[in-house]
Amino acid sequence: MIPSSFPAKDEIARLSANMLLEIEAVHFSPAEPYTLASGLPSPTYIDCRKLISYPRIRSTLMDFLTVTVMRDAGFETFDNVAGGETAGIPFSALVAERMGLPMTYVRKKPKGYGRNARIEGVMAEGQRVLLVEDLTTDGGSKLSFVDAIRETGASCAHTAVIFYYGIFPETIDTLASHGVRLHHLCTWWDVLAAAREGGAFDAATLDEVETFLRAPRAWQEARR
Repeated sequence: MIPSSFPAKDEIARLSANMLLEIEAVHFSPAEPYTLASGLPSPTYIDCRKLISYPRIRSTLMDFLTVTVMRDAGFETFDNVAGGETAGIPFSALVAERMGLPMTYVRKKPKGYGRNARIEGVMAEGQRVLLVEDLTTDGGSKLSFVDAIRETGASCAHTAVIFYYGIFPETIDTLASHGVRLHHLCTWWDVLAAAREGGAFDAATLDEVETFLRAPRAWQEARR
């Protein structure tokens, strides 16, 4: 079923942040920072994959993501929904079901045997593809998926994620320079506000997290 009537963007962001906190997908640890895929330290970590185990929250967030994309990009803008391996696969399937569209997925690299394909499922030349992922930090990891989609002759001008870090100013420009627009539900700022309101973490932890969010590169450089 295609959702059509939902809260305003700021309310979606607030509700989404609270749901991520409720299932303990949000982790803060300034004293013992996490290591990101980039190798850099961070006092924050989010695990959106946990959502697949919470059907009510999962369903609500997928409704939110679908209506966010349709509101921002249009109701007849896409012909195919692709998930990025691996975290984007379940979410792309759920969004595709709501949009009534075919679903495909994109491998991080060719599988090395058989057809040596990066695209699994049917993606046709000329199709307009929505790339769905769980999250984005600086946008860089999305570009390889977008390129793989375009190599089929399809187009990809939009990517949708549940969570966008919202702290690296180059992200939107990185995607835009590649001809891609980002759609998201909430950011670290929304999560921080919800955590302060709900008392999910102690004040000292939240203050240090805010220091990181305001100047992430400086925070990371000081701890390398």
